[in-house]
Order: sequence, then C-alpha cells, then structure tokens
Amino acid sequence: MKGVMLIVWALVAALCAVAFGFVTGLFNPVEKVNGLWLVVAAACFYVLALRFYGRFLARRVMELNDQRVTPAHRLYDERNFYPANKYVLFGHHFAAIAGAGPLLGPVLAAQFGFLPGFLWLVIGAVLAGAVQDFIILVASLRRNGRSLPEIARDELGTITGTATAVAVLFIVVVALAGLGLAVVNALYRNAWGTFTIVMTIPIGFLMGFYLQKFRPGRVGEVSALGVTLLIVAVAAGRMVAQSDLASWFEIDRSTLVWLLAGYGFLASVLPAWMLLIPRDYLSTFMKVGVVALLAIGVILLAPPIEMPRVTGFIHGGGPIIPGTLFPFVFITIACGAISGFHSLVSSGTTPKMIARESHAIIGYGAMLLESVVGVMALIAASVLVPGDYLAINTMLSSDSLADMGFPVSRVQELSRLVEVDISGRPGGAVSLAVGMASIFAGLPGMSGLMSYWYQFALLFEALFILTTIDAGTRVARYLVQEMGGRFYAPLQRINWWPGALLSSAAVVGGWGYLIGTGSISTIWPMFGAANQLLGTLALCIGTTVLIKMRKSQFLWITTVPMVFVGAITLTGSYEMFGLFVGMAAGVRDEGQAFALYLDAALVGVVALLAVVVLVDSTRQWYGYLIQGRPFTSSEVVMMSGGGASAAGSRPTISDGVHLPTGGCC
Repeated sequence: MKGVMLIVWALVAALCAVAFGFVTGLFNPVEKVNGLWLVVAAACFYVLALRFYGRFLARRVMELNDQRVTPAHRLYDERNFYPANKYVLFGHHFAAIAGAGPLLGPVLAAQFGFLPGFLWLVIGAVLAGAVQDFIILVASLRRNGRSLPEIARDELGTITGTATAVAVLFIVVVALAGLGLAVVNALYRNAWGTFTIVMTIPIGFLMGFYLQKFRPGRVGEVSALGVTLLIVAVAAGRMVAQSDLASWFEIDRSTLVWLLAGYGFLASVLPAWMLLIPRDYLSTFMKVGVVALLAIGVILLAPPIEMPRVTGFIHGGGPIIPGTLFPFVFITIACGAISGFHSLVSSGTTPKMIARESHAIIGYGAMLLESVVGVMALIAASVLVPGDYLAINTMLSSDSLADMGFPVSRVQELSRLVEVDISGRPGGAVSLAVGMASIFAGLPGMSGLMSYWYQFALLFEALFILTTIDAGTRVARYLVQEMGGRFYAPLQRINWWPGALLSSAAVVGGWGYLIGTGSISTIWPMFGAANQLLGTLALCIGTTVLIKMRKSQFLWITTVPMVFVGAITLTGSYEMFGLFVGMAAGVRDEGQAFALYLDAALVGVVALLAVVVLVDSTRQWYGYLIQGRPFTSSEVVMMSGGGASAAGSRPTISDGVHLPTGGCC
C-alpha cells in the first residue's frame, strides 16, 4: 500500500507540474490558456501541500499531541468552550475567515494579468497564509483560547501588545470599508439586487426566531426554509424591478452607504442568534455550494482565459489600481493568499471548540479552501474580454479604453443579458458576477437564465460581504470597549447597553465615512496593506511562539514569509502615503483633500505600529537567541490522566477538572 501511495503522489506531482507548464506559458505560450488548467494546477498544489507541508508542520514543528487536554474540555461552559465535531468546526472556521476578500481581491488584481495573481494565490496561501492561521490557532489553543493582542501582550510585553491591539482595530475598520464599498457599487441603481438583499434581512430574522424560539434544534427545517425563501427572493426581485415599486429600490450611492451602516449597527447590538448566526449558516451553504458549482462549470466548459498572462499595467498607471505590480498585486490579492484578519478568528472562537489537538490542522486546510475561492474568482474575471473587464471596473469611456489598447467588446450585450447596466461599476463585485453568470449560463439548459444567474451571483457575494460586515462590526465594537475600558471601567462589560450602542456607532461611523469619501482605488489598497501588515504581525508573534517552544531550527517557517510580506506591505504603505498626499495636493475640494490626507495619516500610523512591533520583537529575539536571556511562556500544558507540566508557571490540573471561566477568557 505504501508503494501504491508513493506512485499516486508522484502522479499528482507530475500532473501539477504539467498544469503549471500550461498556465505559465512554458507549453503552448502563444495560445490562450484554458481555465481548466488553472483549476488542475491549483487543486494538485493544494493537495500536495496539505499532505506533506501541513503534516510536517503538525508533526515536526508544533508536535500536535492528543494527550493534551484542550480548553474545550478544561474550560467547558457549554457556551464558549465546548468540544465540537471536527467537520462542523471546519465549516465554522471556513465561514468565519472566508469573507469577500478572496472574491474581490483577485478580481481587481486581474488588471495586472491573470498569472501574477494566480501564482501568489497558490504559493502565498501554502507558505504564508495557511502557516500563519495554523500556528496562531495552535498558539491560542495552548493558551486557553486567548486573542492575538492578548498573546502579544503576554509573550512580547506591553509595547507590542498595545501596538497590536490598535493595529487590529484600525485594520478591522478599514476592512469593513473596503468590503462595504463593493456592496454599494454593486447595488446602486439596481432594484432587483437591492430588493433581494433587503429581503435577506427578514429571512435571517425569521430563521433566527424559528431556530431559537419556534422549533429549537430543527436545523434541517430551518435550512430548507432559508434556501427556499432565498430562491423566492431572487425570483421576486425581477418582478419588483419591472413594476412601479422599482423606484423604491433604485437607491443612490450615498443613501446605500448609510443604510448599510445602519444594518451593521443593528447586527452589532442585537443578540447574535437573531441575525448573525442565521446569516452565517446561510452563508456557509452558499459559499461551499456556489464555489463547487463554479468549479464544475469550469471543468465542463473549459472556458478560454481572455485576460493575458501579464498586462502593460505591471509598470504602473493602471485604471483600477494605480501602483506597480510590486507591491500592489500582493496587497490587492489580500485575503486569498494571507490575511491578518484570519489570525483574529484563529485566536477567537475556533480554539475554544477544538476537541483534540490533532484537529487543529483545520487551520491549515481552511486557508487552502479559501484560496480555492480566490482562484475561482480570478478565473471568473479573466474569462471576460479585457476591454469589457475594464469597462465594468472603471469609469473610463469606451474610446479611452480603446486608446489604451483594450477595446470594449460585449458590455452592451452583457448588460442586456443580465438586465442591468454593468458599465462603470468598480469594486470587482459586478465583474465577478458577470463572469460567474457567463460560466453558469454556459451549462446545459441554462442559456436563457443569465439574468437570474447574475442576480444570484450578486446575492452570493453580498452574503459573503454582509456576514463579514456584521461580524466584523461586532468584533470592532468589542475591541473599542476593551480599549476604552482601560479609561472607563464599565465599557469593558460587553452587555452594558450604553457602551454597546456608543461603540457600535463609532465603528460604523468610521467605516461609513471611509466609504462615503473614498473610492476603490484608495480604500482597497489601504485595506490590503493594513490586512497584510496584520499578517506580518501575526507571523512575528508566531516566531516568538516557536522560540519559546525551543524550536529555533524551524524559525524559517515564519520568518521567511514574515520578511517577504512585511517588505511588500511596508513598501506599499510608503507608496500609498506619497500617492494620497500627492492626490490631496492636487484637488481643490477641501473635503476631498481632507479625506485623502486622512487616508495618508491612517496608512502611516498602521505602518508605524508594524515597525514598532517588529523592532521590539527583534530586540527580544536577539536577547533570547544570541544573548541567552531566560524567558517565560504563557503556554498551558495539561495532559490527560493528570500528568504533565506547564510551559510557564501555570499549575497542572487533573483530567476532568474544569478551570473557572472568568479572567483571561
């Protein structure tokens, strides 16, 4: 059997190499690459990475041991800490980390050509993103499920802990602005899409009350109810768009911004079971199901990739992202390859529900699955003719695009097929929906349903985004209360209504303002840079964890991606700072100039925070590794059967005894 498996893995590796040969142009360089080769190359690469590199990290580096008693057992409270089924937990973790970033980032990065984004998606996810998620998950698992800022404070001191906390808050707010902007650009003057999305809110409420109050535990019933009502909402949306009610849902951009902010506010302060939980549940079905269907469509249709491997915009001056290939393709891809936001999930709910240490490999696998989402989004955008792609994602005229060498081909025809004017809708959401609808409509028996597929794709994207917005607003509210509680103690009580209302208003006001005053060319690169900087900080903290585990021979695992990602994002932050200042100096409108100066200041602050963390951490690493200074660790080691020792000064607890749930958790 071992010999057979070696042959199987060798064949997978060979198929992976051949597929990469076609994708990169080593084979048939003058012909358009088939989308099928991108799917094959990515799938083989991910499978090999999970089997070999993931197993190496689990067994040799972190040494996962099922004899350790996890916080799910030691701190069991039936609410936050409890052992979950590993497959259910994988679904939860994937739903929590997979927001709109892997959908929109690769679409916007297609401006540079499909090849740079594809390579960073697959290689970055395997060597950087999945490594960060897995190591932070294990680090939190062995520290009673503590959050990333708390781990930073425990392991690296007050300076790094405080800088990390401030950076996390900033990054969450900017992330929400970037994601919310995509929703606004997709829905303004779109009665069908707006009606459908609005209807998901009462559907979510109904599902929440149904599962919590009317029929507790009836998961199958509420699933059927939610999916059925979603289909009805999509179908009814077309009738509304063609009726006298259409004017009610053809909402202008600024109104949509504040309606979205109002939704985020309600989702932040209402009990989670009313809206957050049912939306997460619906989102999980939609995410996995639609991505699988899209992959099947690409496999069956094998569509040609119309976007060239690289475009002339790699040298800068692009109409979507104005910067050069380095560093902006990495910043724009964002979550599909590495996301600092994931470290908040890996040190949030998931470590509190892991039944056995070996289940922590879900942290590595879920990141690879998110990268699959990014690859499928890149394919969906790249099957569009480049001129059509740019006509959708910019406000440039057809003549201007033709002068740039990208003539518009089918935008008018596509607008007719989807029954919405799709030109001049930047943000990535509309072009992704059009690409997805084109693939779905090519399936047998689906040719006349492109308008439905388009609205369904928008609904799919919006559920991704709104789930991130409501959950992210709640997380940001907690951070504001935690930080404000150092100055006014009652704020730390997350159930204190005045604190919850004021903190939520501050958060939605922040990201609402950024949406209202920014554009995709300013907000998305800022979000990408901030998110990647948090990834750099998470890898920095992971390096400290390895040092304190006495695993210095494996420091290359975290330091190499940390240095690479850090260099990219600090360079990008420097360029964005100069870009925003230059743009502000060239505009006459004082309000717009102020917004650009504010963007520049925010980028500068988060970059400075990252430098503070890196410098302080490097100083401490030098003391530990070169000077031989002693160190302590906050890691808790509890073995089943009552034996074991703690890595720090925590006492050993016998098996079956639960620690109190107050204090650190």
